Amino acid sequence: MLAAIRPSGAAWTRALLLQLLLAGPGGCLSRQELFPFGPGHGDLELEAGDDQVSPALELRRALRFFDKSDINSVYVTTNGIIAMSEPPAKESSPGLFPPTFGVVAPFLADLDTTDGFGKVYYREDLSPSVTRLAAECVQRGFPEISFQPSSAVVVTWESVAPYQGPSKDPAQEGKRNTFQAVLASSDSSSYAIFLYPEDGLQFDTTFSKKDETQVPAVVAFSQGVQGFIWKSDGAYNIFANDRESIGNLAKSSNSGQQGVWVFEIGSPATASGVVPSDVSLGLDDGAEYDDEDYDSVTHLGLEDVGTTSFPYEAPRSRDPSMRSVPWVLSPRRLPTERPPGPPGPPTERTRSFQLPGERFHQQHPQVIDVDEVEETGVVFSYNTDSRQTCANNRHQCSVHAECRDFATGFCCSCVAGYTGNGRQCVAEGSPQRVNGKVKGRILVGNSPVPIVFENTDLHSYVVMHHGRSYTAISTIPETVGYSLLPLAPVGGIIGWMFAVEQDGFKNGFSITGGEFTRQAEVTFVGHPGKLVIKQRFSGIDEHGHLTITTELEGRVPQIPFGSSVHIEPYTELYHYSPGVITSSSTREYTVMEPEQDGAAPSTIYTYQWRQTITFQECAHDTSRLALPNTQQLSVDSVFVLYNQEESILRYALSNSIGPVKDGSPDALQNPCYIGTHGCDTNAACRPGPGVQFACECSIGFRGDGRTCSDIDECSEQPSVCGSHAICNNHPGTFRCECVEGYQFSEEGTCVAVVDQRPINYCTTGLHDCDIPQRAQCIYMGGSSYTCSCLPGFSGDGRACQDVDECQPSQCHPDAFCYNTPGSFTCQCKPGYRGDGFHCVPGGLSTVAPPIHHGPSVPTAVIPLPPGTHLLFAQTGKIERLPLEGSTMQKSEAKTLLHAPDKVIIGLAFDCVDKMVYWTDISEPSIGRASLHGGEPTTIIRQDLGSPEGIALDHLGRNIFWTDSHLDRIEVAKLDGTQRRVLFETDLVNPRGIVTDSVRGNLYWTDWNRESPKIETSYMDGTNRRILVQDDLGLPNGLTFDAYSAQLCWVDAGTSRVECLKPGQPSRRKVLEGLQYPFAVTSYGKHLYYTDWKMSSVVAVDLAISKETDTFHPHKQTRLYGVTTALSQCPQGHNYCSVNNGGCTHLCLATPGSRTCRCPDNTLGVDCIERK
Repeated sequence: MLAAIRPSGAAWTRALLLQLLLAGPGGCLSRQELFPFGPGHGDLELEAGDDQVSPALELRRALRFFDKSDINSVYVTTNGIIAMSEPPAKESSPGLFPPTFGVVAPFLADLDTTDGFGKVYYREDLSPSVTRLAAECVQRGFPEISFQPSSAVVVTWESVAPYQGPSKDPAQEGKRNTFQAVLASSDSSSYAIFLYPEDGLQFDTTFSKKDETQVPAVVAFSQGVQGFIWKSDGAYNIFANDRESIGNLAKSSNSGQQGVWVFEIGSPATASGVVPSDVSLGLDDGAEYDDEDYDSVTHLGLEDVGTTSFPYEAPRSRDPSMRSVPWVLSPRRLPTERPPGPPGPPTERTRSFQLPGERFHQQHPQVIDVDEVEETGVVFSYNTDSRQTCANNRHQCSVHAECRDFATGFCCSCVAGYTGNGRQCVAEGSPQRVNGKVKGRILVGNSPVPIVFENTDLHSYVVMHHGRSYTAISTIPETVGYSLLPLAPVGGIIGWMFAVEQDGFKNGFSITGGEFTRQAEVTFVGHPGKLVIKQRFSGIDEHGHLTITTELEGRVPQIPFGSSVHIEPYTELYHYSPGVITSSSTREYTVMEPEQDGAAPSTIYTYQWRQTITFQECAHDTSRLALPNTQQLSVDSVFVLYNQEESILRYALSNSIGPVKDGSPDALQNPCYIGTHGCDTNAACRPGPGVQFACECSIGFRGDGRTCSDIDECSEQPSVCGSHAICNNHPGTFRCECVEGYQFSEEGTCVAVVDQRPINYCTTGLHDCDIPQRAQCIYMGGSSYTCSCLPGFSGDGRACQDVDECQPSQCHPDAFCYNTPGSFTCQCKPGYRGDGFHCVPGGLSTVAPPIHHGPSVPTAVIPLPPGTHLLFAQTGKIERLPLEGSTMQKSEAKTLLHAPDKVIIGLAFDCVDKMVYWTDISEPSIGRASLHGGEPTTIIRQDLGSPEGIALDHLGRNIFWTDSHLDRIEVAKLDGTQRRVLFETDLVNPRGIVTDSVRGNLYWTDWNRESPKIETSYMDGTNRRILVQDDLGLPNGLTFDAYSAQLCWVDAGTSRVECLKPGQPSRRKVLEGLQYPFAVTSYGKHLYYTDWKMSSVVAVDLAISKETDTFHPHKQTRLYGVTTALSQCPQGHNYCSVNNGGCTHLCLATPGSRTCRCPDNTLGVDCIERK
């Protein structure tokens, strides 16, 4: 490898390179030098066995990983990994790498601790002695940084055995591995420390259940699957995946201490991959080396950061598409750098050194003089100027780009096989996805009322080889959908970005890298007004998708419902100057209206497009080939469609970019086509013969075409809007608004809003009395009425409060008193019998207590209705557990729904339609299924992060859910439509959520480790307030009992069950010493909660504060949500119970009233908000 070095300089150069590059064998790490571990140091022990996964290790200090800063729990497995989320059951055995979940893998292999063959210990340690030890390890590996960790996750695999399969390998008999991983975190960054003691790795392969052969272990990091709509593998780094590399782990180092390897895994520098340390062992620590040692040094390979899955086992013959470089032989480089191809001639400003056949970027400026450069082929150069250089700006380049220094600064350029501007690069020919949001305010035809939509999704898919783009914009109102059909270039800009390139010509992505702004004006010939389109492309996001925001504002001609639009192929000239691209064109489209009387009218319309694209380009590389001043975009196979049922607007176009072709209209160089006409911005350019043209002011403006001024229609035509209306002038048009008390009629005139006939507010439901279960509305004639509270309630009729007959108790001293809305019941205590009003010693009460006046009876004191079940979620399924009274019929437990590809977290039950609803964090999505059978359906799958808790208002027919990733609470109708965000502030980790349907209240938990709390509000989101915030740990599950008006919760931090009545200040500790409760539901006087550590459903009797029964499912995996499936709905009403409360869209109950709300993306269309 160094054959070119002359003898006179070979020894010195070899020593220099070894000092920089080699990790020689020094004193090996002893087992005593590992971080302290074992039960005596507070470790938890993983259950023995094969492919075991620990319960979540909840962290008191968040861990940072790649681009995430909020990893609050980790999972430890037998197979040598620490997972950032619970590994799916199908990935419990090692298989494809990268996995779908985030992972730190100090030794990923199929390990086995069955029959006592080794142990796996884990803990989070905040002690100063351990964090100080972690800081010392990191400081050795990264001497230039100051790192003061506040916590360390310590995981130790001690004397673990290899899984050997059916035919045991005699060579592995008695072989055991010991190794350790420490994840240390401060407030700003996290580091991984891998420790491999001397003789700690006695085997380097294990039996693969998939391939049925021995495969090597893997040392690696993976970000996991990224994205919610289109998923893709995130970044990953593989540091060792062959026998030689694994065998070198205990002998070498990247931190200066043998057997200790340090990596930066969570900080702003690790968004695209982990950063390994680069401190080598000194020559004094090792033996003498000769030239042959270069070829015999064990390589620890660093694979590319990529997104293509491949088997975790190393291939026997390396795939040439898997590009790797000898990592031990390379100086430090950021993980975002792709190993370059064959070296070219070094330029003056290239900061690199050359070895035959490979080139490695050097990141740290150093002053190094080497003689006989020409003979050795080793080149070092450095710069001391203050300009921006690659040394501290490499992160601004794409993972698939090279950084080059020039006299005035640095530039990025995509490597071979990739296209883009260097800051953003994508693989040539690879399909591309574009995601974004669209908002608009559009006037259709002559309507004075704009159609408004916001937060509407745009998704585009591009087949690069064909230059064809498919764009879909969802939830576009029907009132404007058909009229937007001609605007194919809204999605056409994406086609320009990835147009097929002819030789010597560049598409938009090659020039801009998908980072630019575009402003376009569309003028419809013969129609007043114009449409302005503003788009911002922000490059590639962390999921590998391009991002775009689009704003539409202005007026478009009305196209009749049911029409179709046809756009002929067209060409468009793009004119290039530094940082700016302009184009303008005149196009035609044909509108074919629905068939009438056997004929389908069609009309041809003309519109003019004018657009400006601004972007940043790198001006430092003066040798870069200049673009042609003009390029022609050719667009054909244009397809436009508005799907009325799905409210989706679709555009598809095929695009190519090349020279201006002879014979095309644009080739005439008419100023109207090439944008040199000089017409006013509010004028249309009319092309004539050759280069002749005329400027014509748009409708609503007057002038000679080169200068156009707005016509003030309101001044020139004072009565243009008619009576009871106000005229507002706007550029090119005017708008009419009705005065207060009037509204537009179907004829467009302003008419009075209401007539003056008497209204019976009691029958119409428009009164303000309390709900029918607490008050009655009494009609007094005319438009008058009065409100009166029902017996058992007190108040003015508009707000009625339950009278608590149990304060003081009217029952026998040896009986429990249960207050219910408008009534109460009595039940003798255990050991007594009677009707609750008279109790005597002698067994359990068997007589149902009398029912007093009131609308409902608590289920705790009467025979429970048949068919009541508990539903609980387990990994991959939902089970049903019948209840007989309050007793769980464990032998009759059955699976309700098999969903092996889902991780179902929250459950809610609709007692009206007998449907179960759930949240799924794997897709993520929200789904539902009927208890009567049938296929489950997904009702929401877009714009979700990590949906967890879910609640249902069976009276108002709405669902509510928490999202702990997006930190918000949302509401929607039961079919998933009409979504609205209720809260998106002051939330950190929202989880449990429940409704009080009758009273119109909402309750939820937030297990924010810094400040856990339980909050409440009305269902419409008003009157938000904190209910509990003292003495909480990790409040997970929440349940509300409508009969007792009691709110109860389980807390995994305090290990307690607690209850309170929201209107009263006191709270009651029902039970302490729980293991790890997750979710809870109530039924009668019992609570039922799921426990992670016990993998069980546990019953708690609230009356005696005692656990009475436990159900262990056959499948011992983690349990999540639980809910009660009642055979009958509880009695009660709220203001949304009848006719949706008179609301056009969302009806959200409040105490004694309701609020009509609009979904987030249809405000101002056909929705009316009112209280």
